[in-house]
Amino acid sequence: MTMRTSLHDLLREQAGRRAEAPAVSFKDTTVSYGDLWQQVRAVAGGLLALGLGREDRVAVYLDKRVETVAAIFGASAAGGAFVPVNPLLRAPQVAYILADCDVRVLVTSPERLAQLEAELAGCAALEHVVLVGGADGGADVSHDGGPGAAYEVHRWSDLLGRVAPASAPQPIDHDVAAILYTSGSTGRPKGVVLSHRNLLVGAESVSHYLGNDSGDVILSALPLSFDAGFSQLTTAFAVGAHVVLVNYLLPRDVVRACARHRVTGLTCVPPLWIQLAEHDWPEEATRHLRYFANTGGRMPRVTLDRLRSIFPGARPFLMYGLTEAFRSTYLDPGEVDRRPDSIGRAIPNAEILVVRPDGTRCAPGEEGELVHRGALVAQGYWGDPERTAERFRPAPGRPPGSREVAVWSGDTVVADEEGFLYFVGRRDEMIKTSGYRVSPAEVEEVAYATGMVRDAVALGVEDARLGQKIVLVATPTGSNGLTEASLLEVLRRRLPLYMVPSQVLVRPEIPRSPNGKFDRNLLREELA
Repeated sequence: MTMRTSLHDLLREQAGRRAEAPAVSFKDTTVSYGDLWQQVRAVAGGLLALGLGREDRVAVYLDKRVETVAAIFGASAAGGAFVPVNPLLRAPQVAYILADCDVRVLVTSPERLAQLEAELAGCAALEHVVLVGGADGGADVSHDGGPGAAYEVHRWSDLLGRVAPASAPQPIDHDVAAILYTSGSTGRPKGVVLSHRNLLVGAESVSHYLGNDSGDVILSALPLSFDAGFSQLTTAFAVGAHVVLVNYLLPRDVVRACARHRVTGLTCVPPLWIQLAEHDWPEEATRHLRYFANTGGRMPRVTLDRLRSIFPGARPFLMYGLTEAFRSTYLDPGEVDRRPDSIGRAIPNAEILVVRPDGTRCAPGEEGELVHRGALVAQGYWGDPERTAERFRPAPGRPPGSREVAVWSGDTVVADEEGFLYFVGRRDEMIKTSGYRVSPAEVEEVAYATGMVRDAVALGVEDARLGQKIVLVATPTGSNGLTEASLLEVLRRRLPLYMVPSQVLVRPEIPRSPNGKFDRNLLREELA
């Protein structure tokens, strides 16, 4: 058996074992492992022909489709690092990501490029844009980037037809495989740098405790830019399972996909689970489901109970994870009735510690910070040594001289006598809404940019459906007659849907603490 050292080895191995087996389905198209691997190799050849170098960044800004998967794994096979960009992001957020990690190649659609063109001037490293779409699988290349554009535009079909150099770089498992962007407390997204080893070990660990095998049909409902969403691909490909891609607009789209494809595994975030629990599920949609899993926040008890009644033959997996460590804990389905509020214990091949600020272990029942150590710990934040040093610190309790780094989550948890963990709260001000981590400063920055507000504070307020809803408290600039409706109208045009505040409160003043900062705690108490 050939050793897996790179992400694309998952597909190469399955193509050799079960070339005719279904790998990915999208709408009415199903691609076998053999055909998908050939497409991945063609993408890799095209990227190498464009001059892609080892660990050069390839951004993929598309909705879910077969070409999205081929582009991601093709970047890996070419020795590059892929950057999946959430298709819900607006042009300024996308451009920031492209510029931040010096993306050389962007794979997108003609429609998305048209929205981005005005923002790409600041992306100095961008040399090639590959367009996916069109009746022949190519694309309209009339988008030339405008006067003075530094990048060249190619059709997808042309990329697949390019002749690669005779030899391609061979990554090792420590090389950078991916950069996943997650919101940061400073207002700018952070690029979490993941190695091939991180992704391979994560796939093996998760597929092991979920019991995945080649007979599984896994529905990909979450964005591939989200670590848990991308995990649906890697856990499936690790065992030769079949992935069904869906860009759902309504909960019934998920229900229909489960029925049509006889889905056996479904992972969602709490807001989607809440919607799905309220939907009618015909027997043909639930008959084959073997497990359902929750990530991205705590699932309400009433929702869990409802789902268990809808899926009586499925095992529930409640999970906790960090992009910086992929996945940290899961609750064994056999323990759900005894401790439904627990986030479980460490996943295979990881150790989870609960520690005091000095790194010493907390006693059972004592609150402390969750620290994750092991092979899933990412390499840090792209181009940000300061924030990397804050989150990726020496692993506690290791022998003197050890250089091992662990992820200090910033989340407060408590362990019981048997080692089961319970989530207490977040140390930072991050807002967890609809399964996304949203930085208050990122929302505030856009509010300030409107010119309509003098002061702005964004807060997360507990919400049964969203986990937390975003509330923006703002004061007007001068006497401009600022209203909730007028500010929301502008924010909807400038922010991704999941970042748009659920509520805007206009006040003449925002309370401040003695040190002159906005008093977020007081505001949060008032809003609660």
